[in-house]
Amino acid sequence: MSALEELLGLTRDLTNPAVQDWKAKKGKIVGHFCSYVPEEMLYAANVLPYRVRAPHCTETTLADVYMSHFNCSFVRSCLQFAYEGKYNFLDGFVFTNSCDHTRRLYDVMRETGVGKPFMHFLSVPHKVSVQSVAYYRDEISKFKENIENSFGVEISEKNLKEAIQVYNETRHLLRRLYELRQEKAPPLTGEESLSILLAGTAIPRDQYNELLKRLLEELSKKKGISDYRARLMIAGGGCDNPDYYGAVEELGGLIVTDSLCLGSRYFWEPVELGDDLLLGLAKAYLNRPSCANMADKVAERSEFVKEMAERSKADGVVFQRMRYCDLWGGQLLHLENRLKEANIPLLALEREYRLDDVGRLRTRVQAFLERIGR
Repeated sequence: MSALEELLGLTRDLTNPAVQDWKAKKGKIVGHFCSYVPEEMLYAANVLPYRVRAPHCTETTLADVYMSHFNCSFVRSCLQFAYEGKYNFLDGFVFTNSCDHTRRLYDVMRETGVGKPFMHFLSVPHKVSVQSVAYYRDEISKFKENIENSFGVEISEKNLKEAIQVYNETRHLLRRLYELRQEKAPPLTGEESLSILLAGTAIPRDQYNELLKRLLEELSKKKGISDYRARLMIAGGGCDNPDYYGAVEELGGLIVTDSLCLGSRYFWEPVELGDDLLLGLAKAYLNRPSCANMADKVAERSEFVKEMAERSKADGVVFQRMRYCDLWGGQLLHLENRLKEANIPLLALEREYRLDDVGRLRTRVQAFLERIGR
């Protein structure tokens, strides 16, 4: 089996053979919902970090008892899976204050008994300054202590440094992968690329790095994709459904880059190794290309999208956000003006977590491709 086939197979369902093998060996797995969670800390404790998803969720009837329809369908889908027992393989959860929806998810899971013994809330600053970096360093220190106390482990300086090095290797390998996607004839579709990113959120990181190395070797010999109508960039809130990309690419648009928390923003900048590893983590996570919860980075986020679009020679940007996501709705207002100044076409889409309105999506994308003359 090729590395690409193996990576694509890891994301079809909630669990995969690597997760099952980890559990069979009595390993601990902790789920989290946000790319601001320093996974290196879990890895250093020999705990498998797992990005929580709700693939193939078809209803939210149980979750809707506790959450309003004005809560986004992602958190309602995750709560539904929690009530259905589909996260029973997890040994804990890490939440952040990334938005009010995930805050309420934490509250409901904690109060209704579907949480786990390990339930950590990581408070992430919404501005970047010397003071906020120091604050986040303290938050990461509390996170470290909670992991150690809850799982009976000691996270040594040596183990944490090795974990950071392993994750920095991932960042380097994924940067190389994204460079290949910028070529005139990219070797991967956007749907495949998202699946590759998702695979890394659900398997041991050392295994993932080896698969990425094999993949890069395979792609160096693979013929690129040239029969596309337009080069597109995806931006906005988190998207963990490769089928969403597939629906766009079926119409002839090839997604060649992104600005997503499950994409480039997740791995773009490495963590510097210094005397204070916790401070290095705090600086790296707060200063990376930001999500919409960072209140002082609005212009910087729009500039990052523009630069990524220009670097990849994208013909247009598809901005997608979950319905009722006010954070990314606010960002859209600034992004529209910045891309207009740069003469980069923009398509703004509002979506639900489930891909049940694919007809509307295709109609909008088809019209966008025609509008940009492709």
